Amino acid sequence: MSHHQVLKTVQNCEAVCEYTEYSILQMKDSSHRREQLRLLRDCADICTLTTKYIARCSYYAKSIASLCAQICEVCGNHCLQHPDEQSQRCGQICLHCAQECRAFAMSA
Repeated sequence: MSHHQVLKTVQNCEAVCEYTEYSILQMKDSSHRREQLRLLRDCADICTLTTKYIARCSYYAKSIASLCAQICEVCGNHCLQHPDEQSQRCGQICLHCAQECRAFAMSA
């Protein structure tokens, strides 16, 4: 897996999580989504960090990518539990990111 491909995926996931958090905060029922908001922040933050480690070819890039995969998977599955269109889209993107990060972390 190329560095460029995984970087693009992780950057997109970070942006979508940030936007999803914003979208949820605009909803009337946002107070009932505290767990989702917390996971979105965690996911966006780990994606930002992962991007930096991968971009500079850090020795720890694969370890961070593995952690990113775990957090993205949890966030993605949680988002898919909510019926709104943005949460569904975010869930799919997070799960895709988790898959690519996991593949990158396991690559030779």
